[in-house]
Amino acid sequence: MVRPVIGITTYVEPATRGDWVEVPSALVPYAYVRQVEQAGGLVVLVPPRLDGDDDLVREVLTRLDGVIISGGADVAPERYGATAHHAVRGCRPDRDTTELAVARVTAQLDVPVLGICRGMQVMAVAAGGVLEQHVPERVGHDGHSPAPAAYGTHAVATVPGTVVAHLLGERLEVPCHHHQSVLTHPGCAASAWAPDGTLEAIEDAAARFRLAVQWHPEEGTDPRLFDALVAAAKWYAAERAGAGG
Repeated sequence: MVRPVIGITTYVEPATRGDWVEVPSALVPYAYVRQVEQAGGLVVLVPPRLDGDDDLVREVLTRLDGVIISGGADVAPERYGATAHHAVRGCRPDRDTTELAVARVTAQLDVPVLGICRGMQVMAVAAGGVLEQHVPERVGHDGHSPAPAAYGTHAVATVPGTVVAHLLGERLEVPCHHHQSVLTHPGCAASAWAPDGTLEAIEDAAARFRLAVQWHPEEGTDPRLFDALVAAAKWYAAERAGAGG
């Protein structure tokens, strides 16, 4: 079977390469790419655009067999009708516009999707959900984001009978770095929790493959989520080829 093409949403950030200093660049941590390639997929980077509406994203998705909505900056609170908490930082209008459209259109077309950290939050907001803007205020610790540019580790318990539980088992340790989380998630079921009550995964069991996790699996050694995404993307690609799409 032909290797499926997985699009990974990216940042646009200044990058320095030799004499070229702080050049605006479309990029994503290579850990995402490595995990998809090791699972048998081919990677295409999907940079954000301020004009990245549903129609444009639909064109992009005709070339892809699956998508990862990657981690990154906070989703702007106005996207879910909230006033910004003082801890909200780094919002990116281009990413919000494009990735919210990716979340909406993949749901319409039933394209396999894995949301990671911010990606989980984007998927919830696109469906009409609301975010918790600063987790430490509720839980009383910084374990989900222990330090700048550092990942924490904590336990996660999956919900019996969910896709996430089937893939990952009852309990696991996960790498994490976030200060926000999902409060409401229309159309998706909760499928994993942290011991402090933070929602750690959501899924749409009626979809081909549509789930998201609050942690960063690309930074760990467990490939099962990426294997599952690539497997679903293979079947999606085969079905499209069979239908002449």
